[in-house]
Amino acid sequence: MRIAILGATSQIAKDMILALATDPANELIMFARRVDAVVHWQRAVGLKSTHKAYEFSEFNAHQIFDAIINFVGSGNPALTASMGASIFEVTHNFDQLALDYVNRCPDCRYIFMSSGAAYCSSFEYPVDENTKATIPINDIQPTDWYGVAKLYAECRHRAMQDRVIFDIRIFNYFSHTSDLSSRFLIADILRAIQKKIVLKTSFDNIWRDFIGPDELYALIKLMLHSPPTNDVVDCFSKLPLDKLSLLECMQQNFGLRYELQSAPSGVNATGFKKNYFSLNRKAAIYGYKPERSALEIILHQVSHLEALQ
Repeated sequence: MRIAILGATSQIAKDMILALATDPANELIMFARRVDAVVHWQRAVGLKSTHKAYEFSEFNAHQIFDAIINFVGSGNPALTASMGASIFEVTHNFDQLALDYVNRCPDCRYIFMSSGAAYCSSFEYPVDENTKATIPINDIQPTDWYGVAKLYAECRHRAMQDRVIFDIRIFNYFSHTSDLSSRFLIADILRAIQKKIVLKTSFDNIWRDFIGPDELYALIKLMLHSPPTNDVVDCFSKLPLDKLSLLECMQQNFGLRYELQSAPSGVNATGFKKNYFSLNRKAAIYGYKPERSALEIILHQVSHLEALQ
């Protein structure tokens, strides 16, 4: 299968490139703003030279794709905040690049990395298949922009029912290759352990669900080989996780020191979310069945971090 990868410099894309490259039937054509960075990484990880990297401007010169996977996005809360309103243009422009191709070549399937933020929910409760997106149309704030951009892309995809398009809503993703300088909670925790400093976090107990490279790759494989359709699925693990349980586990296993405080901590780029996970299990229809809980996924990935050994 000839697969175009959009946004090959993102960490999730790199994890998936390595996973997809394990199948000798796959030929990967990677597109990025910084091709030199992709080529350098490709050599460092020993990726075969048969998998090529190009600038986005060369996309239309490579016309034969069986699938396109779009990983273009902000990647972490700090970057999301710094991008501001440009998140609309970035999301739209690269999405349009893929949509123009599948309109010319309708047999090509398109997989778009969406986000749980597309629900535009307050996440007072976990979302499910009956959750309605609620947008404060008369008072849209910068924290809404990311979710609205993803929702808009999903709406465009559902309007193209005669095209094979899958949206995968990612809520939380963690890999041992993740950038630990990002401002996700798990990165803050691991930096505190590495630097032997006290993590300060709010008293608010929040619930999250995590997937890792194995789970996302399993879902992408199913989307690549499923019967042609136009659909959206939510990512989930075997069991979600609350913050206080995560802190206690990291304290017991890795010596994390932490203090709970009343003031909020971290970067809040997309708004406070008490229960940022989904009970929507539509992905199971395609054969997706995660084997690990969110905590097990985190511990499995952390076990590969040499700095914590």
